[in-house]
Amino acid sequence: MKDSLVRGPQRPRPVLGRALQILGAFSANCPEMTLSELSRRSGLPVSTVHRMLGELVAWGALERADNGCYRIGLRLWEVASLAPRGQGLRERALPFLEDLSQITRENVQLAVREGTEVVFVERIAGSGAVPVLTRVGGRFALTATGVGLVLLAHAPTEVQEQALAGPLKRFTPSTVTDPRVLRRMLAETRTNGHAVSDRQVTMDALSVAAPVRGGNGAVIAAVSLVVRHGSTSAHALARLVSTSARAISRAMTTPQV
Repeated sequence: MKDSLVRGPQRPRPVLGRALQILGAFSANCPEMTLSELSRRSGLPVSTVHRMLGELVAWGALERADNGCYRIGLRLWEVASLAPRGQGLRERALPFLEDLSQITRENVQLAVREGTEVVFVERIAGSGAVPVLTRVGGRFALTATGVGLVLLAHAPTEVQEQALAGPLKRFTPSTVTDPRVLRRMLAETRTNGHAVSDRQVTMDALSVAAPVRGGNGAVIAAVSLVVRHGSTSAHALARLVSTSARAISRAMTTPQV
């Protein structure tokens, strides 16, 4: 089993663990990498990465571009799209997200919580809408985004404590990083039924989000509108977003024929 060992001071890792290290090296900032770059970002020796790339490419988890770099393959995307929490939610929510997008012509987003992060499962960009940093499949801090504040407000106490323990990243001068202020915001979110993120991620964006509930009444997702700051009031957006969130909640609790 000599080939299954990672060289250096690291403890031996199984083949699957090393394959996940390689796949985990890819990110939105590094969607394509050479062999040496993959070795450096994964923390694995070049020889180990080289051996494993052949299997990953053959299965379709990775593919090799014309320039010789490696990137995520379509097979991995196909498997990931089967995740029930994302797929079922997205399919039922999409008609209402599209309606909200057509009415407002603004950015519409749908997200779920994984640990102390937001994972975006759908995003519809409005024509001429303010640019956003989010993308489908992307992750973001719970404490900064509108959807994140909704999901954190309804998360278990231990998750809230972990998220607020920090360190809390500052994206703009308006990003709230004081745990005491954030606790008040979470309480207001639960009371008002929606969350507001005003210039917390970018200085030109306002986000308003509302919770999507499952069959047991628990919050399973959040939907948001992201507009240019100063273009409209958070109160006006809250009515639209809350209406869409309630419609998606009903769809999630209605048995499919």
